[in-house]
Amino acid sequence: MDNPENLLILRTVQVTRYVSPLREGGSLPALVEADDGFLYVLKFYGAGQGPNALIAELIGGEVARLLGLKIPELVFATLDEAFGRTEPDEEIQDLLKASVGLNLALHYLQGAITFDATVGDIDPLLASKIVWLDCFLTNMDRTCRNTNMLVWHKELWLIDHGAALYFHHSWDNWESQAERPFILIKDHALLPWANRLEEVDVLFKAILTQGRLKTIVDLIPDQWLRAEGVFSDTDAHRAAYLKFLTSRLEHSTIFVNEANHAREISV
Repeated sequence: MDNPENLLILRTVQVTRYVSPLREGGSLPALVEADDGFLYVLKFYGAGQGPNALIAELIGGEVARLLGLKIPELVFATLDEAFGRTEPDEEIQDLLKASVGLNLALHYLQGAITFDATVGDIDPLLASKIVWLDCFLTNMDRTCRNTNMLVWHKELWLIDHGAALYFHHSWDNWESQAERPFILIKDHALLPWANRLEEVDVLFKAILTQGRLKTIVDLIPDQWLRAEGVFSDTDAHRAAYLKFLTSRLEHSTIFVNEANHAREISV
């Protein structure tokens, strides 16, 4: 029996030390240490794209984990008001001040290397699973220029889903967007190897029940839900995310066909 109440629990850590900025990220993520002694890549609430990027990261990461894909542990990370007072870099200090409260962090994979799609063999089933995931999430940011995949202990790990669910930056026609193909899949780094999408579609639709998707959406903190003038309250805001995801799942044939067509053209 599906028991969504026990599926997902995210830990909360307190950030204790700012180690270094990760300048390759447009929103200035940082390597930090938390009170559990581990290092994390911290995504800031107060960064340029605001909490929407954190929501996409949270939903995308936990959907991927539920589907059995390798994702660094996601945790909520709290920043104290006094944390940035000693930071000499003014830009970073402003970012820290704007991010007081609840942020999101990924466990740091020490020694991981960036995945290169031009080197080595790629399993078609795994490639199909990742391509399907990114079609489902409308994730535009897994290209050959920026794969957002790491190799760690000889396994492929997915990172950085902050560019997914891009419809939520305006919420214009969001209901109809759930039923549209994802044309940007043509640029996906793994598309040439993704020849088992129909098989994956059946498998993943059985896993992504409405109860499980609701469990993931319910993880979104109230602090991150601030679409003023669009939704009456945070519950309505969460409900819209759930409706988008369930509707997109119901119409998965549309994005699977688009991906297959794009792959046939590119081969």
